[in-house]
Amino acid sequence: MTSEAGPGEPLLIATTNRGKAREIAAALATLAVRFVTLVDAGIEAVCPETEKTLAANARAKAEFYSRRSGLLTLAEDSGLEIKALGGGPGILSARFSGPRATDAKNVSKVLRLLASVPPSGRRARFVCVMALARNGRVVASARGVVRGTIAAGPKGTAGFGYDPIFYYHPRGKTFAELSPAEKNAVSHRGRALAAMKVRLHRFLSK
Repeated sequence: MTSEAGPGEPLLIATTNRGKAREIAAALATLAVRFVTLVDAGIEAVCPETEKTLAANARAKAEFYSRRSGLLTLAEDSGLEIKALGGGPGILSARFSGPRATDAKNVSKVLRLLASVPPSGRRARFVCVMALARNGRVVASARGVVRGTIAAGPKGTAGFGYDPIFYYHPRGKTFAELSPAEKNAVSHRGRALAAMKVRLHRFLSK
């Protein structure tokens, strides 16, 4: 994963989720940075996600990986919050179906829990929080939110995670039915990245 904007400053994208990494790199491609993965940086240590909020987890990951890499580091935490599930899965979104969670298992669990809930009660939102850190200190943060409902079943083959069941009313489709460009223009991560891009540009210009 390299930036087309030239060598620039190395920017560690601190995630093992390839889908997230692709979206982040695409959104920041015009900045003068060179994208580095955790594998590129030779980092095998995993930041324990023990915080109680998405924001705290994002900050913890940014600080953790920036200290170990010595690089400017961008980390994020995101989750699906469903009103009928008391805001769940929330911070547990990636591992909602257990220690060996997969996207398919997580989606199946959500649909099972909402099986008796009518369409009017299936309101949900995606939330993404990003943190930029250098030398173990957060220097910028951003947040993005998008609202929708949980569909009766999965539709679409694009995206990842809960995208097949997240129905976005303005487009009349699930996130998995949108093209990457369409999704990134309206998604929680796209909105957080738009704000972070401005802050990252200012930071690099200092």
